[in-house]
Amino acid sequence: AVGAEHVTGGFAAVYRVLSAFEDAGRARRGYVIEGLGAAQFALPGAVDRLRVVARTTDEAANSSSPARSAQLLAACDPANPFGAALPWPMSSNEVGHRPGRKAGAVVVLVDGMLTMYMERGGRTLLTFCSEEALLSSSATELARATAAGKLGRLTIERCDGLDIRTAPIGDILREAGFSMTPRGLRIS
Repeated sequence: AVGAEHVTGGFAAVYRVLSAFEDAGRARRGYVIEGLGAAQFALPGAVDRLRVVARTTDEAANSSSPARSAQLLAACDPANPFGAALPWPMSSNEVGHRPGRKAGAVVVLVDGMLTMYMERGGRTLLTFCSEEALLSSSATELARATAAGKLGRLTIERCDGLDIRTAPIGDILREAGFSMTPRGLRIS
């Protein structure tokens, strides 16, 4: 968060404060996010919740049919590590359209893995995996969020640089409740 917010002095300027929080029991230090430095701090409750999720994910990975937990977040939400603490991964079909932490854009994470990025307005979709089960969970989450009124009415016109009518994800979106219109796949 310090890097994403461009805090003057960077992490070194905040380190002493976070260390004092740790001494007072208001924060915990640990190696929470793989790939980042070892000096990571979080609220005590956040660390406990992450441990529960890690155990649940490990148990699901060891079961025969793992349950997939999809989350829709604003692209600029601090809970979305991509584009801030972690770099954006390469999309399934790198075509010039790049994701960004922009107002109105959303991401879908499945078990913490970035699977989809949808630009503001919902006309363009980027995917970051090819596993059908992950994409199906993501499409279902998009449909659920739309039905709950979080996204408004969506009409997806392009996915990974392709017209949505010919994109491989079209069938997965239709199974999730999207329907074909002359402009693209719509759900409301």
